Amino acid sequence: MPSSTALLVIDLQVGVVADCVDASGVVNRTAALVDRARENDVPVIWVQDHADFPEESEGWMLAPPLQRRPDEPLVRKTYRDSFADTDLADVLAEREVTRLVVAGAQSDFCIRTTTQAAAARGFDVTLVSDAHTTVDAEHDGTTISAQQIVAHTNMYFRGLRYPGLQFGTATHAEVVL
Repeated sequence: MPSSTALLVIDLQVGVVADCVDASGVVNRTAALVDRARENDVPVIWVQDHADFPEESEGWMLAPPLQRRPDEPLVRKTYRDSFADTDLADVLAEREVTRLVVAGAQSDFCIRTTTQAAAARGFDVTLVSDAHTTVDAEHDGTTISAQQIVAHTNMYFRGLRYPGLQFGTATHAEVVL
């Protein structure tokens, strides 16, 4: 029986996480979650930024110790929304996925945009609260720390509501697969 849940790992690439807050911790927590998903026959779906890094370049590669298995789908994206102009929706439909568990980078861009898009497409979504990261941001002369952005993304997602759908956050150790 196929799992209705999939683990979606977004942009945890060497070039993306290079300057991110707690990048090593996020990558290691995600690796532990990937191992747990595989042990429980939960599909792991990898999304990689295909616009900013040439494929197979150092920046394009997954940050160690993450490693995609050959039988795990790889979605190549060029927009913040992992569904935009990709085959992600088809990959999820083929596996009869109705719920996504999401980890990755960057919290305020690809993570927030993809989780919102998944919600709008009718997926239940759990954001792994300690397995996403970003960099400091500057807007109108005000610097917003990466830690504040991660915290705000978690707060935002905990409050997300769509009719008939379930959303929330959980740490990598607490998330139900």
